[in-house]
Amino acid sequence: MIRVTVWNEFVHEREYEAIKAIYPEGIHSCIAEFLGKEEAITVRCATLDMEEHGLTEEVLNHTDVLIWWSHAKQEEVSDEVVQRVRNHILAGMGLIALHSAHYSKIMKVLLGTSMSLKWREGSRERLWVTAPYHPIAVGVPETIDIPEEEMYGEFFDIPKPDEVVFTGWFASGEVFRSGCTFTRGYGRIFYFQPGHEEYPIYHMKEIQKIIINAVRWCHSEIKRTLPIECENTASYETI
Repeated sequence: MIRVTVWNEFVHEREYEAIKAIYPEGIHSCIAEFLGKEEAITVRCATLDMEEHGLTEEVLNHTDVLIWWSHAKQEEVSDEVVQRVRNHILAGMGLIALHSAHYSKIMKVLLGTSMSLKWREGSRERLWVTAPYHPIAVGVPETIDIPEEEMYGEFFDIPKPDEVVFTGWFASGEVFRSGCTFTRGYGRIFYFQPGHEEYPIYHMKEIQKIIINAVRWCHSEIKRTLPIECENTASYETI
């Protein structure tokens, strides 16, 4: 079984009725619901307002893949929790960062750049598969039309991705590296741009398929015991 924890700020859904109407139980519950239908996946949820943001050492020890959605409260996430999550990713836990989670503390710490980008309110997006051979793209149509989405545009200040699996084109003319993979330590990372809270994007079957595929890809059988330490070699043989 792949053990998934879906983390969400769970702020917008409580503050705005229009967003609550789309995600009445929160974005995390919507994602957990479709993931929970997969036989090989078990799901738990955690939110910002929980003790230690719901990401205790015990929870992370029982998490194979962490899904992260954040936006309004990026700076309110504890540095201690961020470091804890980072350690688990370096040891082999997978991370899926959704939409505005590109600007989360955990992504900045892991990738080491500003993670800034251009953005604008609602625009139509066409998502293109630009790495059809990648496991995250398996069974995904060549293009996915998203009727309305927040525009994200280049330049996107990220380190060079291992793969750009999806590229977004917006009706206003911008393009964006919308689905990128990275590796840090033993952990696999997938950043996926679609998912603005004002639109029902996580209800789309094609988007759900991508996230399900990403969970399977991010899951690794290789995990190191924390803390990860370099082995000390006491002596060397001279050849």
